[in-house]
Amino acid sequence: MSEISVPPDDFRSGFVTLVGRPNAGKSTLLNKILGQKVSIVSDKPQTTRTQVRGVLTSDTHQIVFVDTPGIHKPRSALGTSLNATAADALSDVDIVCFVVDATAPYGRGDAFIGESVPKDAIVVVTKADIAKPEQVLEQLSVTSQLEADAWFPVSGRTGDGVEALVEHLRARLPLGPKFYPDDMVTDVPDPFWVAELVREQLLAVARQELPHSIATRVTEWEWPRIRCEILVERESQKAMVIGKGGENLKKAGTAVRRQLPGGAFVELFVKVEKNWQRRPESVAELGY
Repeated sequence: MSEISVPPDDFRSGFVTLVGRPNAGKSTLLNKILGQKVSIVSDKPQTTRTQVRGVLTSDTHQIVFVDTPGIHKPRSALGTSLNATAADALSDVDIVCFVVDATAPYGRGDAFIGESVPKDAIVVVTKADIAKPEQVLEQLSVTSQLEADAWFPVSGRTGDGVEALVEHLRARLPLGPKFYPDDMVTDVPDPFWVAELVREQLLAVARQELPHSIATRVTEWEWPRIRCEILVERESQKAMVIGKGGENLKKAGTAVRRQLPGGAFVELFVKVEKNWQRRPESVAELGY
């Protein structure tokens, strides 16, 4: 990693948190803003389990985005930890973006988050490319009750509205230093990123009861050989993850290798860790 260069005196920088309900489109939006994938994406709730930082740097500005787990009603130690992680990201940041899904009704969960964000938060209505115009207008209308700074309908998939949002964020940044080198786009460690890529691929094939029960961690890293452990909570889930003849593991491993530098060799192993998501010590050990 290169050193942090000295910026001009009028350089502006700051931290921007993306917060919202599960599956609101926060990670997809962040990846589009940065122009590369730094946060895994799936259609399953609670895909994001930690704070993921993404850095957008220009000659005049540096925005450090903080992607967060979706805030929800917790039913396990994992859920409680994810909510705490998201809530923590609301403090000591310069701007909060309240991300609202245009395709889903504005419910009690949205209202709870809306009451928690600062009065100068920015409301970002996502999935504008697949929502009906009246759905977007409804979300803009219902969130108009908030004392927000601005409202932006965007699509994290197509990029519509994203540049206008970024320009508004830049204009609100205070004068400040560079926090990260120019060539750094995320602070996610490589082993954690590979484990997340494995989990993303498994979420794509997981049945309804599996997503919350899957955890991944890299246990050995001797490049180009990487050993990744997949945790589930029951023996029956182990068979589901492996798939017939190991089909699911093979697909996941192949898809992950395509996203890594050439020559990477990823070994996947499945282990049963009974009720891990209900045990706070297990959740903490996994970094959630």
